[in-house]
Amino acid sequence: MRITDLNREGGIGSNSLLVEAGPFTFVVDAGLHPKLAGNQAMPDFAHIEDRHIDFVMVTHCHLDHIGSLPILLQQHPEARVLMSLPSQMLVERMLHNSCNVMKRQKAELRIAEYPLFTHEDVERIANRFEPLKYEQTLSFERAGQTLTLTLHQAGHVAGAGGFEVHHDGHSVFFTGDVLFDDQRTIGGARFPQPKRFDAMVIETTRGGTERAEGITRASEVHRLLGTIRATLERGGSILIPVFALGRMQELLTLINEARKDGRLPRCPVFGAGLGLDIADYFDQISKRTQLIRYSRKTAKELRLKRPPRQLKPGKEPPEQGIYILSSGMLVERTPSYQLAATLLAHGRNSICFVGYCDPDTPGGKLLETKPGQTFVFEAFDYQCQVRAQVERFEMSGHADREEILAFALAAEPKTIMLTHGDPDARDWFSAQLNDAEHSVRVIDPPPLQAVELFE
Repeated sequence: MRITDLNREGGIGSNSLLVEAGPFTFVVDAGLHPKLAGNQAMPDFAHIEDRHIDFVMVTHCHLDHIGSLPILLQQHPEARVLMSLPSQMLVERMLHNSCNVMKRQKAELRIAEYPLFTHEDVERIANRFEPLKYEQTLSFERAGQTLTLTLHQAGHVAGAGGFEVHHDGHSVFFTGDVLFDDQRTIGGARFPQPKRFDAMVIETTRGGTERAEGITRASEVHRLLGTIRATLERGGSILIPVFALGRMQELLTLINEARKDGRLPRCPVFGAGLGLDIADYFDQISKRTQLIRYSRKTAKELRLKRPPRQLKPGKEPPEQGIYILSSGMLVERTPSYQLAATLLAHGRNSICFVGYCDPDTPGGKLLETKPGQTFVFEAFDYQCQVRAQVERFEMSGHADREEILAFALAAEPKTIMLTHGDPDARDWFSAQLNDAEHSVRVIDPPPLQAVELFE
């Protein structure tokens, strides 16, 4: 089995893997790089050339995993497209939103290639999305050989899946993006354990992040609620930047529960954007499956409000409250970025990050800025001293590095390939795996170079 990382930049970005197993060829994910623009944000699909693609396996619906899917499917009209049922219900909405974002960026940033695909392109491929049930096995036959694929619940976000592949006497497990802990809205990963695999392809997102001793998801939720309560008591507002898929619905549920049981006082709660549309999809998914714990009742009980449209940097919003807004990394010109510019200069407010922030994004840069130092909102040509309380809470949708390492080693694979991680994250996994009790061949694949999984 040969695997080629089609993400030309490596690291975390335009996630896509080309997998060749005897007469079978398939692709895992087709994303867009969140920090690049135009054609440079895409995987290098030219590397696939004219190969016949049997199927595309979509692990989940974050745009760094599906953002270039319409382009790949245009180039390979015969390829089947496989994903979980929740992902199949979400993927079109996510891709249509990506069209809207690209159109706006074309106008604002003058990116000539945008949009990379249109709403009509998304509609043309919609009937090709095939839902798989978790634990369902699908078989492919060609040239007297068989390849089987089984999807498993991966936590992380609604519909996320890891999967195992069996071919020619070998077994390989792809984790995808994984979270083992249960969340308020979805259950954690339900991977096959204990089970032996010959090889594994694992995500390494949090390989560079060491969780302090005694810190748990429950303790971080408790600390977050304490920060929100203290901020409200001193007359301030709270911004919680969130990812539209997964994190917003999780926070809406958490805040609603905390208000109902008295852990938080009743106050205005604000939400906006794609995340609220996705919340409606969560309601539909929960009615069709037992995989999501969310309903429209949550927003009604919160009496969710829209934030004011006209916001001026440095001037606080007219109404105090809790603002749950995307993007999770304060990407420029998003609702969270706009609101942060109104809150940051005032000491009674708080900005609470609850997920991964790339160091190069405005959110990542803000987390590195100390109180009293100057922070620049470049899109607004506005700067201010950091006076608001800025905190990070370990509530990531990705599993801790120790958890992934333990899962991988328990399967006793002969080979482990590292994906979806920055260099320091991959270095940590490499070092730990090289010190493992049983011998493991570790592959950190160079971009666009085919690597043999089995020697």
